[in-house]
Amino acid sequence: MAAAGGSPMLSDDLARGFWCECWAEDLRAPGGPTVTTSFGAYSATQADGWLPTALRAITAELNPIAPKETWDWLYESRIDTRRALLRSEPCTASVTYASTRITWTVHPVLFLPLADSHEAPELPAGVRDFMPQATD
Repeated sequence: MAAAGGSPMLSDDLARGFWCECWAEDLRAPGGPTVTTSFGAYSATQADGWLPTALRAITAELNPIAPKETWDWLYESRIDTRRALLRSEPCTASVTYASTRITWTVHPVLFLPLADSHEAPELPAGVRDFMPQATD
């Protein structure tokens, strides 16, 4: 179904938000990056707050005397990140220390109502009929 302008209509059940991920990569080892943490933010402000908080915490562990590039990003580039998030644009920030690269990504998403277990007050009727049973 399309709206008057030709764009798909969104269900009232879908919630706009941002999917935030933190990736770690050992540049000396093959295999590529792995996700170390992720979460769903329900506003640009929440996503924008997560990125520098995670950046501060992780860089402090990697190097107690945080490199200049980290703090430059926090104080000079953060406004650009916030503006991009308010426009629902994806954002990425990366820092590299020795052989470790940490990358934070934030992407606009639509959250499905069934995917959010915090808002589901109870399971639908009959669902327990399909639950795994203990075996002897």
